[in-house]
Amino acid sequence: MTYNFQKTYITIILFLGMLNISSGQSNSYGNNDEVGNFITVNGDKQYYEIYGEGEPLVLIHGNGGDIAYMKPQIEYFSKKYKVIVMDCRGRGKSELGDESLTYKQIAKDIVAILDHENLDSTYVLGRSDGAILALLLAIHYPEKVKKIVAFSANLTPDTTALYPVVYKQIKERRKHADEMLAKKDTTQNWKVTQQRVRMMEFQPNITLEDLHKIKCPVLVMSTDRDMIREEHTFKIYQNIEKANLCFLPGVNHFVSKNGAELFNQIIETFFHKPFKGDEIRL
Repeated sequence: MTYNFQKTYITIILFLGMLNISSGQSNSYGNNDEVGNFITVNGDKQYYEIYGEGEPLVLIHGNGGDIAYMKPQIEYFSKKYKVIVMDCRGRGKSELGDESLTYKQIAKDIVAILDHENLDSTYVLGRSDGAILALLLAIHYPEKVKKIVAFSANLTPDTTALYPVVYKQIKERRKHADEMLAKKDTTQNWKVTQQRVRMMEFQPNITLEDLHKIKCPVLVMSTDRDMIREEHTFKIYQNIEKANLCFLPGVNHFVSKNGAELFNQIIETFFHKPFKGDEIRL
């Protein structure tokens, strides 16, 4: 693929925005005592909220987000589904813990919440880091998932998956967090920043053989202005048996928030209609 300076510049701006998201607590999402719950996993409190009634749907935010970032999806899907949405470990009200932050541990946190609520065979919608977690759930906990949507996932933490400028920004952001921790700076929680950026720098490590284990239908989504290489998204699609593919044109990594209406409608169609695969090519 031709390296495009304009795309590189846009990606830098978008990535910096992702790392410094301030989603707030609009409509009390992420800070709602009436629907909020804590469970303890490996000695650390993990926070989640439940909205609506119907079939269970798990929403998983991205690296720099929290429950409140998923507001457009909570409000749309809670009209038809029982929506379970958590602050992933180290974000929002969920504790980081003493161990290094890993996608596998966060996946275990999600499963612990589902077990606590006696839920299985759930729909799952994950964006960015949440998409990685959705894939891990389908790989390692197949009994917990019915269908998943993986928006803007990557299998590896390198430039085969991420545009070079994005990978560079990840490394620079982690080094900065290391420096601020060494200085004992208290202007923000640099330990959380360090851990979540280190997670992006060195994880995930999902193989194609792992993808072949996924048996539930998957909607692999991205945009043509995303941080993930288009060919990498296509490779994910190609290596999941029951996968559909959707590239949204002329939008970026934040379409779930800035173009939520179309984003949500496409996902709702995938969830409620029977899966269609190779038979439509005949």
